[in-house]
Amino acid sequence: MSESSTSLYDPQRLLLIAGPCSLENEDVSLAVAEKLLELRRRYPELNLVFKGSFDKANRTSLSSPRGPGLKEGLRILERVKDTYAMPVLTDIHETNQAGPVGEVCDILQIPAFLCRQTDVLVAASGTGKVVNVKKGQFLSPQEMRFVVDKLEESDAAEIWLTERGSTFGYQNLVVDMRSFAVMGTYGHPTIMDATHSVQLPGAAGGKSGGKREFVPLLARAALAAGANGLFFETHPDPEKAISDGPNQIPLAGLEALVKQCLAIWKAMRSLD
Repeated sequence: MSESSTSLYDPQRLLLIAGPCSLENEDVSLAVAEKLLELRRRYPELNLVFKGSFDKANRTSLSSPRGPGLKEGLRILERVKDTYAMPVLTDIHETNQAGPVGEVCDILQIPAFLCRQTDVLVAASGTGKVVNVKKGQFLSPQEMRFVVDKLEESDAAEIWLTERGSTFGYQNLVVDMRSFAVMGTYGHPTIMDATHSVQLPGAAGGKSGGKREFVPLLARAALAAGANGLFFETHPDPEKAISDGPNQIPLAGLEALVKQCLAIWKAMRSLD
């Protein structure tokens, strides 16, 4: 990976992608962004990115709420970006979303289920923005080499790779910490999605459950295993979130977790 002056990834700071699962509405989004701004001021070692999805297109049930949609979602993301001078990230699901999302967002995220969709990867690369790919629950870290090849051959400006757990048995995920060593050999930053990795897909009566009590454990372990960044979904009141509530971190508890993670990140750097 080229570490040019235009790179959003900064190896001297801990990359932290954080925000609500769904953008939901402006009030929730701005409440989270305010907290992230506070953390950025308090911990200069953080390289913060605000995350929010305008459309949760892979919900378990057809009747599940999906979010504000492309137009309103991009308006909220632009408000966050302009108000807080903070890079913003959102998912795309179709090739025709890459253009408008790339006009607002600094990072385009490819959802795990779409990580091998060639046309989506190429379209995201064509925006000139960072492309963050979630490793599919069905892929080994070795197979992510071919995803990286597609992005590099499509001249992606910057590539990030995110671990989010692998399917194990029924309605459960596990994380192989060797993923960070394997994917790290591809020359791009590796990120641990600690909140989606505790998800229990479809295990809560037509929606996903989760075990947020394991988020700190996975985040700390990933940093010790060599991850370059973390991904946390956080919400002012997770029990009222329209998606992924059981695995989101309550906003009030985010700083305590971030402090733990920074301590481990610093300890690992001292070993280099």
